[in-house]
Amino acid sequence: MKLHLTGTAGRNLFSGYGAGYVVVNGQRYERNIIVLSERILEWEIERFDQLSPSIFELLAALPIDVLLLGTGDALRFPAPACLLSLTRAGIGIEVMDTPAACRTYNFLLSEDRRVAAAVLVGQKQAN
Repeated sequence: MKLHLTGTAGRNLFSGYGAGYVVVNGQRYERNIIVLSERILEWEIERFDQLSPSIFELLAALPIDVLLLGTGDALRFPAPACLLSLTRAGIGIEVMDTPAACRTYNFLLSEDRRVAAAVLVGQKQAN
C-alpha cells in the first residue's frame, strides 16, 4: 500500500508498506527498523520472540513521548515485564500490526508529537 504525505517536509515518513517491507521517504527497507522524525536506526532483533526487557531499555532512552511497536502482519503483545522501562521513562507504548504502526506514526508526526515506530517487517521464523 502507498501512503500519501502531507506537510512534514524534512522528516522521516512512511510512504508505503507491504509483505516483508516498509518504505520510508521512498527508500525500501526489508529489515526491522526504528523510525524517528530525524533518523532511522537499524533494529538488531530479527523476530518477535527476541523482544526482551533489555531491548526496551534501549528504546526507553530515545527522545520520544510515544513508541509505536509494529509486530509484523499479526498483532502480538510483548511480555509485560518488557514494557517496564518505557513506563518508568514516561513513554507511552502502543502495540499494533506494522501497517497500523506506519499509518499511526505518520499521523502523530503530523501533529508534531515526539514519536518513534519500532517495526518488524520480515518475520524470520525461530529454528
